[in-house]
Amino acid sequence: MPDTSELTTRWRDPAFLEAAQAWIADRLAEQGRSVVGTVEQPHVTDWSTVLRVPTDGGPVWFKANDDAMRHEAAVTALVAPLSDGRVPMPLASDPHTGWLLLADAGPRLRDVIAEERSLERWLDVLEAYARVQLACEDEVDALLAAGLPDCRLTTLPGAYDALLARLDGADPRLPGADAIADLCDRLAAFGIRETVQHDDLHDGQVFLGTGVHQVLDWGDACVSHPFFTLAVTLEGVIAWGVDDVAGSEDLEPHLAAYLRPYAERYPLTDAELREAARLAMRLGWVCRAVNGALPQDPGGTHTRLGMFLAVET
Repeated sequence: MPDTSELTTRWRDPAFLEAAQAWIADRLAEQGRSVVGTVEQPHVTDWSTVLRVPTDGGPVWFKANDDAMRHEAAVTALVAPLSDGRVPMPLASDPHTGWLLLADAGPRLRDVIAEERSLERWLDVLEAYARVQLACEDEVDALLAAGLPDCRLTTLPGAYDALLARLDGADPRLPGADAIADLCDRLAAFGIRETVQHDDLHDGQVFLGTGVHQVLDWGDACVSHPFFTLAVTLEGVIAWGVDDVAGSEDLEPHLAAYLRPYAERYPLTDAELREAARLAMRLGWVCRAVNGALPQDPGGTHTRLGMFLAVET
């Protein structure tokens, strides 16, 4: 298992910070802006770091990812122009280094929810996010070329089987790859096209932006069935309500908000869309386990597969 201290040290290395700040200064200069204060580093994890940069035009944010999430810069630049303002356009991005520079996106949804004591804002977020996914249906080849992981229904059973083979102490109740393939086939039969899928859409990834809710942090994204998002977002986040109590929030209006754009696009009945969502919310945990598996976090993988078992068949 990698030493976490060694992984995070690279982001604090003076050579990295010097190179990053030089890149930031050059990109800002190209836009007629400059740094006017001390650059701060408020976020450091094994897989990424964020710098807050004060400029003469307001604060901007720099992000660097490790190789597994380097695609975030390219994917954000690809998705943003198709998002109707719901994914902020980068001020600058470098697909080779994975470096990303963004304008300040305002307060997090998590902090706003704590003040408002309501999850009503999620209704707008979910509908807008579904429209982003629909807008990206024709971009699958470009997304894959940008490095986005392939978690499509045809690849998921094999990836799941490989994950179980290398996972120590997997729950013996977990089904084999054939059962996962059967669920994938049933979901594919509804004919909903695969597209970009955030795969970690929670209230810390949504910001108020310029007066609208914007979705950031696409480092965990993949190409998959769009409804896989609902596993983490509905079952893993919204269902816990304002006070983090399991089952305390009615998921019906949130599911309806997400499905509305799909009802407009696809010739499916409400019952068919909901059945597709039911299957996807189960398989979504398999996708999250496969896509989010990190050698230094086997516990997270076990938890996600445990959620797959917890969802009713």
